[in-house]
Amino acid sequence: MNVKDLKVGCQTFTWEMLGDRFTSGPDDLLKAIADGGYAGIEITDTMIGRYAGKPAEFAAALKSSGLTLVSFAFGSRSGFTLKDQIGTDLETAKRWIDFVAAFPGALVSMGSATLVSDGPRDGKFAIAAEVYNKAGELGRKAGVQVAVHPSSHHNTLLFDRADYDAIFALLDPDLVGWVPDTGHILRGHKDMADTLTTYRDRIRYIHLKDVDASGIWAMLGEGVCDTPQVIEIAGTAPHFNGWLVLEEESDTAAADPAAAVKTNRQTMRGYGA
Repeated sequence: MNVKDLKVGCQTFTWEMLGDRFTSGPDDLLKAIADGGYAGIEITDTMIGRYAGKPAEFAAALKSSGLTLVSFAFGSRSGFTLKDQIGTDLETAKRWIDFVAAFPGALVSMGSATLVSDGPRDGKFAIAAEVYNKAGELGRKAGVQVAVHPSSHHNTLLFDRADYDAIFALLDPDLVGWVPDTGHILRGHKDMADTLTTYRDRIRYIHLKDVDASGIWAMLGEGVCDTPQVIEIAGTAPHFNGWLVLEEESDTAAADPAAAVKTNRQTMRGYGA
């Protein structure tokens, strides 16, 4: 894939991480992201607001903003690791898959498996894989690709390379894709390039995020993420759809999300995207 064919989207977590300090709604997000120069958006269940259950209205809002829905991301209080919550988690997955089915090419991204209960980790991988695979089956029936987004946040089950190896061994690659997040991988893996290359057949789209050498979030281009290398590897991934979704969690972004994501978009132009 040629660099000029890449499309750049923005994840709404930059605002979501503000918590109670975020008092606006989804239309404000669309405006900030469009004004920042992005072509697409990845929005979450927490930030979809009044458009939940109203895909036609959200499609109209996206169109008027000039944005494409890249993906819809959701998580669960179960961490996708509680056996008695599998049914509930799959009901939630189906609800969002049905929503996303109204947006051609958009994906559903399921959050990282996390530890929310005691007991051996091995059993948690099996439960998470069951949820992801069954959600993938629901997605296939609806014509929507489902992907998993591992993270390095507190209590994640998918932190280091061994964790990635464990979950990918249990996931059906035809049913469940992968959204690699460069920042999260850098915090848990010694060699990000090797992880991306090893599992490139599973890559659907990419979260670009930067960290400094100690794993603290940094603005894109100011940390240790080798963005040109990531783009190069993505170009060899057979199922990569061309979307680079920028997500920003640094203190700079917490101070002024709209300005931070606009700066990141300018940084990406320096990489040719």
